[in-house]
Amino acid sequence: MRSMVEGAELPYPTSHKRERAAAPSTASRFPSPEGGGMTIRMRYPPESMPIRRLPPETVNRIAAGEVVERPASAVKELVENALDAGATRIEVQIEGGGLTRILVADDGHGMAPDQLELAIERHATSKLEPDDAGDVDLLRISTLGFRGEALPSIGSVARLTLTSRPITGGDAHALRVEGGRVTPPGPAAFPGPHGTRVEVRDLFYATPARLKFMKSERAEAMAIAEELRRQAMAHEAVTFALDVEGRSVLRLPAEHPGDEGRLRRLSAILGRDFEANALLVDQTRDDLRLSGYAGLPTYSRGNAQHQYLFVNGRPVKDRLLQGALRGAYADFLARDRHPAAVLFLDVDPLKVDVNVHPAKSEVRFRDAALVRGLIVGGLRHSLAAAGHRASTTVADQALGGFTPHSGFAPAPSSQPQATGWSGWTGWSAPSSAAQTIPGLNDRSARVEPEPLATRHSPLATPGEADPMDLPLGVARGQLHGTYIVAQTRDGLVLVDQHAAHERLVYERMKAQMAEGGVARQTLLVPEVVELDPAEAERVADRAGELAELGLVVEPFGAGAVLVREVPALLGQVDAAGLVRDIADDLSEHGAALALKERLGDVCGTMACHGSVRAGRVLSGPEMNALLRQMEATPHSGQCNHGRPTYVELKLADLEKLFGRR
Repeated sequence: MRSMVEGAELPYPTSHKRERAAAPSTASRFPSPEGGGMTIRMRYPPESMPIRRLPPETVNRIAAGEVVERPASAVKELVENALDAGATRIEVQIEGGGLTRILVADDGHGMAPDQLELAIERHATSKLEPDDAGDVDLLRISTLGFRGEALPSIGSVARLTLTSRPITGGDAHALRVEGGRVTPPGPAAFPGPHGTRVEVRDLFYATPARLKFMKSERAEAMAIAEELRRQAMAHEAVTFALDVEGRSVLRLPAEHPGDEGRLRRLSAILGRDFEANALLVDQTRDDLRLSGYAGLPTYSRGNAQHQYLFVNGRPVKDRLLQGALRGAYADFLARDRHPAAVLFLDVDPLKVDVNVHPAKSEVRFRDAALVRGLIVGGLRHSLAAAGHRASTTVADQALGGFTPHSGFAPAPSSQPQATGWSGWTGWSAPSSAAQTIPGLNDRSARVEPEPLATRHSPLATPGEADPMDLPLGVARGQLHGTYIVAQTRDGLVLVDQHAAHERLVYERMKAQMAEGGVARQTLLVPEVVELDPAEAERVADRAGELAELGLVVEPFGAGAVLVREVPALLGQVDAAGLVRDIADDLSEHGAALALKERLGDVCGTMACHGSVRAGRVLSGPEMNALLRQMEATPHSGQCNHGRPTYVELKLADLEKLFGRR
């Protein structure tokens, strides 16, 4: 064995004896050049390693690795600085996916020359003010940025030019930073009366290893566009513009502050379909306010990319908020479907910690249960207010399935065929079409006893509203023993009778469970479930909530819970597996989703078996009774898995289909 100051090479396998007791700092294995198997190369620290203070440039580069992960991160920081500066217009230009050039220009209040040099110093910011005692309160953060790390971090790994003109008047000045080296500010040209322009060139040129982890230019440009859209959602009163390689990609004019302006901004970003299928959310509890828009269950997606969550105007990705969103839609969507939503949570800064992640993308709430309850309750209230409404995209998809025809092929005939219709002289029109079209004179299967020519529906009695004016109209017939055809004043409705009745039965069962509680079944021998101590404590803390769902548990030592009763609806149930699933849900989402989903699945199965089956012929009164129940039952526009229960086609759509308009 030979010892070196830098390290020692030991053949492998070898004795565990060492010539000195110093612990190695690192170890690596690779094939021995002599072919004797594997060699371990141990790195030992020097005999005396003094503690050194890192140079400021190195410190900034380390910070840049946390704050500026990719070009989109740099754009995010610069845009947030512009918003904090009171900008009403923000323009972004990028080249080479943001790696070659980034320009962020705003019309904020700008900076004086003496402030430019402070702006690129680490932990120098205008967004935190000390109190009389000189202390800074990091729990009362009311701005998007507050650490003072963005500009020095970017300047340490790129070529940064900072140009600004203050709103108080005076000339514009510019300051340059290249790889951490600062050039003093000097006079510069500026196109506007006030504001700031930040130009970043050759991002990560000072840390070339980071460039190896970048994606394609197109992928980086898409990430920047997505980040700008998120910022635009939360600030509808600000104009946003994005140019990629000199080509205009995003133009979002300022909207009037408020719900209407916010919905127009969301429509411009997410599409008009979102505007047509979004439900207004506005709920307040204590000093928390939840606002925004959530999509109908039938307007769901295959992934969670259409979920945008904001806390005090800051875009975040928080498991608590995402879990609450999922829990609110648990009764309406299958596990593989995800709702579309843009939600804004306004909370007292003292009750939320935004200083838990370098990129400020995560937050921590002082009362997480209150936040989750507000989100679930607010969303369910909005979904209930939607009644039987289904998404408009359902009708669009139905119309897309129709294939208009301009004519029909004649039936085969034994008559001699000519080259064309004009050359066939042996055909003459029958005196009446009814004589040649079988079944035309037969009695129709329509429900109404009177002709359709009457102005009002014959089902309407004097003094009552005409069913034709009701949302789902009046039943006119049944197709294939499965679908109900109803007529409204301005169109028609096609109803899946089994899916619709299944939803009605399911909602009735949920109401009965809410009134009388979930029936429980006592276990003959209580079952002990071994868990991690932290998991067992979480389950025991939610014992009251679980009891309301029919599962009675109690603590049983440091790392176990005792199950005494289970929901009777579940029949033979694996109590241990159920409790472990609940513990996982409590850890990840803060709610017992596993039990709720199992109860929901059982109720859905029972509702399926107890509902009107497909293929059953219904009478006119039965069909109309089903329509009226759907109108009076919340969530009847979709089945238990989020599929639509009816399709509505407007008369204008039918006229377009037949070329009448």
